[in-house]
Amino acid sequence: MKVLVIGATGGSGIAAVKALLSAGHEVTAFSRHPEKLKELGNRIAMVAGDASSLADVDRAVQGKDAVVVTLGISESALRVRLFGSRNTPINIRSAGTANAITAMHRHGLRKLVVQTSFGVGESRAKLPLLYRLIFKLLLAPQIADTEEQERLVRNSRLDWVIAQPVNLTDTLEDGYPLASPEGEVNAMKVSRKQVGSFLANAIDTSAYLHRSVALSGQ
Repeated sequence: MKVLVIGATGGSGIAAVKALLSAGHEVTAFSRHPEKLKELGNRIAMVAGDASSLADVDRAVQGKDAVVVTLGISESALRVRLFGSRNTPINIRSAGTANAITAMHRHGLRKLVVQTSFGVGESRAKLPLLYRLIFKLLLAPQIADTEEQERLVRNSRLDWVIAQPVNLTDTLEDGYPLASPEGEVNAMKVSRKQVGSFLANAIDTSAYLHRSVALSGQ
């Protein structure tokens, strides 16, 4: 399957690209700086573009079979809270996802897999009190945008899956995470590599169609 990964050079995006390649998919990496994936050589196609530009996203979506969205802000939560994001629009998740949905309808694609965050949408009530305070005090702008992102996905009329990982780590833990449509988690951390495995699997299966799925380490 020809899969476009939007936000392909962030930690989660890289993990998704590698997992999709391992699953045998033909992967196109979309990012402002796709050259960061040069280590993968000719195993992937690279498209430079801005997710907040509909024209850029539309160009990348054309000819694909499915889209994975792993957009986010890499700057520290404290800095974003105090000064705003220096490099990335604060609404990049919702804006980029809205553009992906529009382009997918235009080109006739159906399968959309979007990574958001545990503690928004259907899993909001499952979030421990400490994390609720962190969300409110430090992450309010990002969380508000992620809530809007999920709303767009749910109303997209596409064959969507929402992945909601808990705290992401860069450890080498691989395998499959605990994936719970009921919002249950085993721990408050999960490796990006494990999340990448779920995102790749969600492209191939209908098991989680129109569901949000909490992801945590086994």
